[in-house]
Amino acid sequence: MATSTYPPETFWGMASAIDIYDCTPEIIRDADAIRRFVVELCDLIEMKRFGKTQVIHFGEDEKVAGFSMTQLIETSLISGHFANLTNTVYLDVFSCKPYPPETVRQFAQHFFGGISSRLNVTYRH
Repeated sequence: MATSTYPPETFWGMASAIDIYDCTPEIIRDADAIRRFVVELCDLIEMKRFGKTQVIHFGEDEKVAGFSMTQLIETSLISGHFANLTNTVYLDVFSCKPYPPETVRQFAQHFFGGISSRLNVTYRH
């Protein structure tokens, strides 16, 4: 796993916020696909899942309707919201264990069939 862009040991953890646009509607509306994504992502970035992936559909307001996902990992949390109206995925990965955020962005964009994406990384101290 490449972590060459991970900063020196002066931080506690890293939070990556990834927005993926124009995703494949059938994938982001499929709870089993979202669960499969979490398993594959955790394997890819070597994160140990803690408990089952929660995937719940909610949202009376069409602007926010869609699935939301949470997955505890031994080093923190992966979460996401899948917006039906815009076919956008909002994915967050927070961990005190190093991982390559660009790898997460590329994998997630490909998995959900997104046309483009944006990555923001915050180092926690």
